[in-house]
Amino acid sequence: MNKILIRCIFLFIVIGLFLLIILKSRSPFGESNSSFASEPKEEITKIEFSENGKKLTLEKKGESWIINGKSEARKSGVYFILRILKEIKIKSPVSPEMYENEINGKNVIPVKVRVYEKRILLKTFLVYKTGSNIYGNIMKIKESSKPFMVYVPGYEGDIGSGFSVNELFWQPYTVFNLLPSEIGSVNFENLSDTASSFSIINRDHHYFLHDALGNLTGWDSSLVVRYISYFAWVPFESWAFEIGEAEKKSIETQQPLYRLTVITITGRKHVLTLWGLLNNKGDTKAIDSDRLLGKTEERDELFIMRYFDIDPLIKKRSYFFRR
Repeated sequence: MNKILIRCIFLFIVIGLFLLIILKSRSPFGESNSSFASEPKEEITKIEFSENGKKLTLEKKGESWIINGKSEARKSGVYFILRILKEIKIKSPVSPEMYENEINGKNVIPVKVRVYEKRILLKTFLVYKTGSNIYGNIMKIKESSKPFMVYVPGYEGDIGSGFSVNELFWQPYTVFNLLPSEIGSVNFENLSDTASSFSIINRDHHYFLHDALGNLTGWDSSLVVRYISYFAWVPFESWAFEIGEAEKKSIETQQPLYRLTVITITGRKHVLTLWGLLNNKGDTKAIDSDRLLGKTEERDELFIMRYFDIDPLIKKRSYFFRR
């Protein structure tokens, strides 16, 4: 009898330990419904986004990531999405009421995400972009799964923005990337102070400073050469995708603050137009002192530039004359 009791106790202990291990390894919400992070054996090699009939693929080729098999992706954007995919965790479940109001009620179409390591599908899930939380999203493993608010530990920004099918989002955020030897002329228009405008002309690898009436004298050639060198890399901060078409047209009909036209020695023309950026503060609107709105003729989209990045090119004509 004692042997039977001992065996029963031992069996209960074994079963208890087994259940404890199983329960401990499972997500409190059910792993099949809530495991969003990708765990590759070596590395993630391909990411697919699809939304409302649009599709975008990022794939690693050598040391670079390629957008839709065509052009190289912006490195900072790829590092950002890779971090999200590997470190994403659940912040909290989403109530049926919140899901109904924020997703169904607003007809939010999800971005479907597929993550691969070579040919192996590591993870697939749905991202519903919303303004209901600071992380910019609600996610599900599949349509019938529970919805969750997710986040990346240590990052308090909008991770929802990283799931984009827009090719522009993944391209390098670059306005100018020109070596001095490539530049044929520069025309800077200060439209609020036209007397400060100027042009620089490259003649046989020598630069000459002009105003509206013609060639100037007395300027410092080293300052002109230094100015030309600033075009080697001029970035912008982000695309202004949140600005609607009506507001965009309104902005573009206003007089800009500055216009910068660069023509290369091969005849290619680059035009950058800059407007003040309104910064909403309570019930008042003020011009942002740190950022500008910009647009080039290459793309029909506005972007945001920091003064820190464009300031080296916003000079008055007097800059080139030593005092």
